[in-house]
Amino acid sequence: MPEQTPGFGTARPTLEAVAARAGVSRATVSRVVNGGAGVRVSLVEKVRQAVEELGYVPNHAARTLVTRRNGAVAVIIAEPEFRIFSDPFFAQQIRGISRELTAYDSQLVLLWVEGPGDYERIARYLGGGHVDGALAFSLHDDDELPAIIGRTKVPSVFGGRPGKPGRAGSEGAASGPAVPYVDCDNRGGAREAVRHLVSLGRKNIAHIAGPLDQTSALDRADGYRDVLSGVGSELISEGAFTEESGARAMAELLDRQPGLDAVFAANDLMAAGALATLRERGLRVPEDVGVVGFDDMASVVERIDPPLTTVRQDVEEMGRLMVRLLMRLLGERGSGAPVPEPVITPTVLVRRASA
Repeated sequence: MPEQTPGFGTARPTLEAVAARAGVSRATVSRVVNGGAGVRVSLVEKVRQAVEELGYVPNHAARTLVTRRNGAVAVIIAEPEFRIFSDPFFAQQIRGISRELTAYDSQLVLLWVEGPGDYERIARYLGGGHVDGALAFSLHDDDELPAIIGRTKVPSVFGGRPGKPGRAGSEGAASGPAVPYVDCDNRGGAREAVRHLVSLGRKNIAHIAGPLDQTSALDRADGYRDVLSGVGSELISEGAFTEESGARAMAELLDRQPGLDAVFAANDLMAAGALATLRERGLRVPEDVGVVGFDDMASVVERIDPPLTTVRQDVEEMGRLMVRLLMRLLGERGSGAPVPEPVITPTVLVRRASA
C-alpha cells in the first residue's frame, strides 16, 4: 500500500510509483535519489522528472541507513558573529556554498567561533556524527580548528590555505593530516594592483595589510613587496579587514608618511575606511592619493566615491568549489585515493576612478 504521510491521510508517492512513472527499475530510482553513480544521464533525467511530477520526497531516515550520510554539512567560520554579518565576503561565500549544497540535496549548518569555549562545542558536534563533512574558512595561525577537525576525522575542505605560506605548518603538517583547500591567487592579485599604481607614476605607495595571522593577508603583503622590494615598515600598517581598521591604518600612514601618493588596501572594506580618512584630511582621490582595494564586493564598491579600483576574486564560485571538493572526498572515502590538490582561482584587476 502507498505510504501515508503522518497527519495528512493522503498517499505519499513511493519509489515504486516513481519507477513506474519513469519506466525504470526501483533500484535505478534508489541510486538516483540517493546520489549513487553508474546511472545513464538520460535515465537520471527521467527519474528526476518523475520525482518532480509526483512530488516524491525521500525518506531521510531510510536514506541515511542506505548511504550512511546525514545530508548535512557544517560550515565553520573562525570569526565572531559581528564579523560574519558585517563583512559581505562571508555572505557571498555562504551563498555559493548553500547553492551548491542544494544541488547535492544537502543542508548547511552554520557554526562560528565567538571565543575559546566554542572550540569544545564544535569538537563535540563534529564528533557526534551530525554532519557528513565540514567546510572551514577565515582560519588564523593559532586556530584550533584544523587540529579539531583532524581529530574528529570528518572529511573537510578549507577556504584559504591553512598555516603561514613558506612557514612551518603551511601544508597542514602542524595541524594533522593534509586537508584540501580553495583559495584565490592573493599574491598575484596584489602584484597586479601595485604594478597598476606604479604604472600611473605613483612613487610613494603604502599598504594597509589585513591581519597578518591569516595567509590571505600575508600573501597580499608579499605581493606588495614583490613589486616594491626593499620597502620600509613605515609604509605598511596592519588592519583587521574592517572599515574602521582601514580608516585608522590610513591615519597612521599619513602621520608617518604625509607625502604618500597611493595606497593598496588588502580588502575593499579597509579601502573604504582609507577613503574616508583621506577625505577628512582634505586629500583628493585619485589626484593626490590613488587607492586600490581587493575583493570587488558590490555592496562596498557601489557606495564608494570615487568608484573603487580593486582586485576581483570570485568569492561565490570559491564557495561552490569547496562543496565540490568535499563531495569528491565523501565519494572517495575509504578508497585510498590521494587528497585532492588545492584549487587556486584567478584574480583580475578592475580599473575604476580611484586609481
